[in-house]
Amino acid sequence: MRKVFGIGFHKTGTTSLALALTELGYRVTGPDRVSDPDIGEKHVELTRALSRDFDGFQDNPWPLVYREMDTLWPDALFVLTVRDPEAWIRSQTKHFAETSTPMREHIYGEGRGAPIGNEAHYVAVMEAHNAAVRDYFRDRPGKLIEMDFSKGDGWDRLCPFLGVPTPTRPFPHANKAEGRKPLARVIRKTKIAVKALLGR
Repeated sequence: MRKVFGIGFHKTGTTSLALALTELGYRVTGPDRVSDPDIGEKHVELTRALSRDFDGFQDNPWPLVYREMDTLWPDALFVLTVRDPEAWIRSQTKHFAETSTPMREHIYGEGRGAPIGNEAHYVAVMEAHNAAVRDYFRDRPGKLIEMDFSKGDGWDRLCPFLGVPTPTRPFPHANKAEGRKPLARVIRKTKIAVKALLGR
């Protein structure tokens, strides 16, 4: 099974991607230790270790290491989840408000770990990331796919890219009520697996 890295920014449908990959049989890990004060220095080392024990990856800090993962896993595939910038920043401010984390400080800059008051900067950083990803994979067809779940992207786009059969069940959307129970199971399994891996 080829490894699949979700490299879209948080709040672009990363959890929906995690649910989809899990349903397809991938062992998925997501964000971990993003509140560690020194996560900015540790994230490359952390992701290298985790990448050996999982098949699917999404949310932070994976968008930050697509180049390293491409080098480490030459056969890997990459999914850039995208979202309308206005809807994306509304989600950021709603969920994170004035709360900062070391990971967001690392992504957006010192003193900018909270989205409120930094809206334009957040959008600029997100759009610069997406442009850099597109440029990096520009001459490598078959390595990258973009998905916008808010526009209806789902199994019919993801499965042919991955080369796997298309499920008959609807594509899982994490923001729907029926997706909450499976989402909780994915998060719980991921936390248990990561803690076991790190000996915590």
